[in-house]
Amino acid sequence: MTDTTMTIRISSEMKEKLGRLAHDTRRSRSFLAAEAVTAYVERELEIVEGIRRGLAATNAEDFVSHDDAMAEIYADLHKAQNEA
Repeated sequence: MTDTTMTIRISSEMKEKLGRLAHDTRRSRSFLAAEAVTAYVERELEIVEGIRRGLAATNAEDFVSHDDAMAEIYADLHKAQNEA
């Protein structure tokens, strides 16, 4: 993977905070910003993919109804309480 340069616009307050963090962690502002963008994008992509999987399951009618799910949960709780 090759690196590339990207310009972003942030508030002066955020730039100052990033500078303090960079100083305290002995990292560059660029490194910290890249880490933050990477973490954000990876997390958001996981969320979007989960939504896509959920929509695909719904479209295929491959899901459990709320009532059926709750009935199973209550049955498991009842079983656990009786075993205790």
